[in-house]
Amino acid sequence: MLRHCYCLMLGLCFAAPLQAASWTEGLFAELSKDFGTVPRGPLLTHPFHVRNNGNAPIHIADIRVSCGCVTAAALENTIQPGQETIILAQMNTTRFAGVKTVTIFVRFDQPQSEEVRLWVQANSRDDVTVTPDAVNFGQVKRNSTPSAGVTVTFLGKNSWRIQGVQCESNYVQATLKEEKRNTNEVAYVVTARLRADAPVGKWYTDIWLQTNNPATPRVRVPVNVEIESALSISPAVVDLGQVKVGSQVERKVIVRGVTPFQITSVKGADQDLVVRETTTGNRPVHVLSVTLKPGAAGDVRRQLKIITDLKTEGEIEFQTKAQVMP
Repeated sequence: MLRHCYCLMLGLCFAAPLQAASWTEGLFAELSKDFGTVPRGPLLTHPFHVRNNGNAPIHIADIRVSCGCVTAAALENTIQPGQETIILAQMNTTRFAGVKTVTIFVRFDQPQSEEVRLWVQANSRDDVTVTPDAVNFGQVKRNSTPSAGVTVTFLGKNSWRIQGVQCESNYVQATLKEEKRNTNEVAYVVTARLRADAPVGKWYTDIWLQTNNPATPRVRVPVNVEIESALSISPAVVDLGQVKVGSQVERKVIVRGVTPFQITSVKGADQDLVVRETTTGNRPVHVLSVTLKPGAAGDVRRQLKIITDLKTEGEIEFQTKAQVMP
């Protein structure tokens, strides 16, 4: 009986570190990124998404890398329950040639101390070039279908062929056309078109080219997308600072739309916190006046919602905060 208890306790001791490691690894949507074969020169970028699905805040204490060719940083170091942040990894392909694997060490100190290892990898080649470095759509409007392209060139021999093209995102559609083939060079034009229902925001994806070269079966073409939301607000947090009871403070808020719109109402205001529109009518830019005249001391933190007549994405929120002194 004693031997059985001793074995059970020993097993639990060995199992505990595995459980500790799993809670942090479970925060990540992925733990690795293989950029594949890339031309030497571009800066490769990949976001590692971190989401807190627990009940306590999580804090990233430190991020370090095993090679100077990679940098990594968190957009936010503290992640509240239900919220998400990004660890943005960037790999400089000018710093190495051939296959390179780099480890990113992410150390957490809340709710307990634990470290997660991420890794990125790329095969930097001098005989493959992408001009420009990526498919850059620039800043585009919602519901539009812009296109952008790059030229992929293979150097050294004329036997290179691209046999297929595949997009990681369904919101990007790519086509291929051979442009040049001579003794020492083969060039293709890769054209990408964005779907009208692509999501709002700044995001990255990849186009993969399948080749007939066993040493380089796939070539990566990065894609950068930034789609404007129907509405944007500045500032998103209105800091009214310190204000005494009975006194008054005012700040301006600017609301922009990709098309002209009207503001129909503002929710969350009251007799102390008043939001008034200084511009009227159907226009792409509206200016709001936020006025606080507090009746009692304390911290003021309020979430307000602006309602417009836009049929899609017609609402936007912003926060106000102030410290009311007696």
